[in-house]
Amino acid sequence: MAVALSLYGCGNGSDSDLAVDNNAQSCSVVSGTGSAVVVGSGLPGDPAAPEAASGYRLGYKAKQSSNYMVVANTPLATKAGCDVLKAGGTAVDAAVAVQAVLGLVEPQSSTIAGSAFMMYYDAANKKVVAYDGRETAPAATGYYLARQDQSNASSPAPVPSARRSGRSIGVPGVMRMLDMAHKEHGKLAWAPLFDEGIRLASSGYKIPGRMGDAIRTNAANLQLDANAVAAYFNADGTPKTTGTVTTNLPYAQSLRTLATGGADAMYSGPLAEAIVAKAAQSVGDDAAKTPITPSLMTVTDLKNYQAKKREPVCTTYRSSYYICTMSPPSSGGIAIAQSLGILENFDLSQYGPTNPSNEGGVPSVMGVHLVSEAQRLAYADRDKYVADTDFIPLPGNGVSSMIDKAYLKQRASLINPNGNSMGTATAGNLGNVPLGVDKTVEKGTTHFSIVDAYGNVVSMTSTVESSMGSYHMVGGFLLTNQLTDFSAQPVDAAGVPVANRVAPGKRPRSTMAPTLVFKGTGPGDFVMATGSPGGGTIIQYVLKTVVGALDWGLDAQQATSLVNFGATNSPTTNVDGANTSLDLTALIDGLKAKGHTVNNGAQSSGVSTIMRVNRNGQTKLEGGVDPRREGIVLGDGAL
Repeated sequence: MAVALSLYGCGNGSDSDLAVDNNAQSCSVVSGTGSAVVVGSGLPGDPAAPEAASGYRLGYKAKQSSNYMVVANTPLATKAGCDVLKAGGTAVDAAVAVQAVLGLVEPQSSTIAGSAFMMYYDAANKKVVAYDGRETAPAATGYYLARQDQSNASSPAPVPSARRSGRSIGVPGVMRMLDMAHKEHGKLAWAPLFDEGIRLASSGYKIPGRMGDAIRTNAANLQLDANAVAAYFNADGTPKTTGTVTTNLPYAQSLRTLATGGADAMYSGPLAEAIVAKAAQSVGDDAAKTPITPSLMTVTDLKNYQAKKREPVCTTYRSSYYICTMSPPSSGGIAIAQSLGILENFDLSQYGPTNPSNEGGVPSVMGVHLVSEAQRLAYADRDKYVADTDFIPLPGNGVSSMIDKAYLKQRASLINPNGNSMGTATAGNLGNVPLGVDKTVEKGTTHFSIVDAYGNVVSMTSTVESSMGSYHMVGGFLLTNQLTDFSAQPVDAAGVPVANRVAPGKRPRSTMAPTLVFKGTGPGDFVMATGSPGGGTIIQYVLKTVVGALDWGLDAQQATSLVNFGATNSPTTNVDGANTSLDLTALIDGLKAKGHTVNNGAQSSGVSTIMRVNRNGQTKLEGGVDPRREGIVLGDGAL
């Protein structure tokens, strides 16, 4: 890879202050024979050699490094980010490289024309910043999102479906966000950060298992798009399968355009025009010319898009930790902060999982009960109050009212530890805010966490919304269906307007919750970076990981592997059945005895965790990767 040779001296730093790592074994994995294996080499032990997508990978242990680390949900993207860190790059530099590769090898979850939220810790200034790269609705968007004529509630629904139509496509934000963050926190040149994505797209890569599954299951919708067919189907019309070596030359060209033209190249000029033209497609490329309701997006919408820096949602936890997570338009951060504020009224430490050395162990009935009840209360507030605060303000004094310790203590009093589940919670009384309840959930994303050699940290969640997004493809990348995260109807069943109703320029509510943890009462002593994909259940995945590490003393891998559990605001409590080697019978029976309706279906989280820990008297970075997906941990030295 050319990164180490071509990146010096062109960013915000100089050659002399780059933390370059000359260890040839760094960013490699240790094979079963103990030798270092380069990711993507195809040699025995290469984690990028695809296997059929499986529900759970047993036996993962925490990995440790000394100076830098990347955890992402696909090996090739992890390697791209790690190589940038090895060349002296910052966590933001690495995030650009990771995103460029994700759009190629994990298109079912991420795209360069999608959206993302990033939590960034600037170690030199001990400051946390929240970056918002969420899509926006086009300026021509009307009141009724789920109608072809958005000014008419009686107009027909978009065809062939709301998701497959152009009406689901939002104005993309992730590249503008990364550009903003890179200008502020990058050390290396922008252009070469795309080198690995360009190389893989041009020279070829093996289709990973989850991508192969996504192509197969979404084949009928992808076949309406000639570009998707060219990228994901064989010459005989059959979908490409896991392990197939393939290229994506249009994607390589799009990355070259971004590399040389900067993020501006996506928001004006030929690439922007191509995005708008694709979104405006009115018939499919299939033989039947299936009608497609076109997007309302224009080139002006792209030109006017702005990424934003937000004040993060930060709170203390048990007077020992300071936790910062994403602000609106994400609802995930407030829900995480509220849940923790409720839970600190209970002594969770005595309710940890049994035998945590075995895949994080089996959670206790009381532990799941308390966490799930706290989440019900948090989701109730989320469903009523949280949306894009540029359009709909939060109640009271905003975030501070929603995470107020006295308010959350009162909410905690609604939980009966020794009694039955509350089933469905009522939103708290935070003032006279006439809003209806909207339970619209997003579907799918990916997450990665990065710590660089300078102590800076990125926790970033990136999304295409549903698997393969809107199925519209241009320039080798997919366009998202992110606008389906708005409420389909602007009012609830009683006719009361909902906070997450669509409006021109508005950002749809999200559940993404990239999260950072520090010791003490402010940022400074970094403890943990984590986050996950998972749509509306992201809050549950992130919260169990944070609680597992902080309350139950699990290491980074144990907290990540731990059985997912939790609840939205409904009587159903989720207990993840992905790891079939664990006997969850007693847990499920115990929850049912406390009035929980239990869903034991397998869950596809993608938690990526990095912790700073003391092991055997030495301070180390410790990584945990979700065994429910395909990711790996890489850092300095072979891990």
